[in-house]
Amino acid sequence: MMKQGVLAHIYGQLPLAELAARVSAGGFTSVQLALAKAISDIDTSNGRLSPGLANHIAEQFDRQNVRIAVLGCYIDPIHPDQNERRYGIERFKEHLRYARDFGCSMVATETGGYTTYQSSEPERYAEVGWRILEETISELAEEADKWGVHMAIEPVADHTLHSTERMLQLIEDIPTTAIGMLFDPCNMMKIEHVDHQEEFLRDTFEKLAHRMLLIHAKDFTFAPDGSKPYSTAGKGILDYPLFFRLLQQYKPHIDISLEGVPLEDLPQASLYMRQIWQNVQS
Repeated sequence: MMKQGVLAHIYGQLPLAELAARVSAGGFTSVQLALAKAISDIDTSNGRLSPGLANHIAEQFDRQNVRIAVLGCYIDPIHPDQNERRYGIERFKEHLRYARDFGCSMVATETGGYTTYQSSEPERYAEVGWRILEETISELAEEADKWGVHMAIEPVADHTLHSTERMLQLIEDIPTTAIGMLFDPCNMMKIEHVDHQEEFLRDTFEKLAHRMLLIHAKDFTFAPDGSKPYSTAGKGILDYPLFFRLLQQYKPHIDISLEGVPLEDLPQASLYMRQIWQNVQS
């Protein structure tokens, strides 16, 4: 059976009890919960979390038969301002410490755009961004190891961590099983992959399935100007039947969270994905 969840803040920023009820009414059994983006009636800023608060939030979802699959804590781990970067690091560490009190075992982030340094160091921006990324992830992985939880790191085509090869390099350079992958094929695909989706998807699963922790599901196209508009699952060019066949082969019970969906399209996207999953399964 497909474990279909949703990013909680698709419903907007709501009081906790209302948010949990709306997720449940949508037919979802899990959430990716970005605390500050999703909950309006509780202060979850740095230093505010505690086991009791985490338990309280988890209990509200549990009453609606919804599980918190992952905490979203999207920081910029290569931010050029050291104070801003340190703030993000400490926030992520706090999420790692209390993840299990929320009933989950992972915290997710992206890795920041490698163009951050282009203006100040155009010759070395990729090198500088990667060095800072590895320093930050190494520090966070040490914290994750202490608490026995995972970091779900999401590669994005125009970010510092942008490819299968870079993800493999990060895993090799920082020897810890705390580092895992949040796989969103729409975020990772570059224009050169469009006509070779099967090759791209199979290669990614063969090399990285053992580190995949969570899936994001949306859709995408490439516009004539080279930009990449995202869309509701089923309205773009992602080969969902192939993607789901590979998921069932490599990661049959992995959590799948819908994202990039306007609230009014959520029922349609959910139904489309369930139908594709069922068709592939049968």
